[in-house]
Amino acid sequence: MKVMIDLCVVPLGVGVSVGAYVSACQEVIEQAGLVHQMHAYGTNIEGEWESVFEVVRRCHEVVHDMGAPRITTSMRIGTRTDREQSMSDKIESVQALRRGGREISDSEGSA
Repeated sequence: MKVMIDLCVVPLGVGVSVGAYVSACQEVIEQAGLVHQMHAYGTNIEGEWESVFEVVRRCHEVVHDMGAPRITTSMRIGTRTDREQSMSDKIESVQALRRGGREISDSEGSA
């Protein structure tokens, strides 16, 4: 099953600067070959369920290996069965509406 997640991994007990930990998780995602887009407070990831959640597990392992004694993670998870949709499809549908494009019908899906 295809899945899209918004992942935010927060190491605790490591001080206020977490850039090195975020960078390590980005490396895990890239090594997995998953489509992803980092943003200011997390990363959107899309792919097959097993691959995406393996990346979440690996991020936890890597961050713990870097010395974080505790991690808190938040995720928003989305799946669809009515049609295939990518992160870029979702963004494009909203941008098209903002440009004055036609609205997308319920049968076509939406963002």
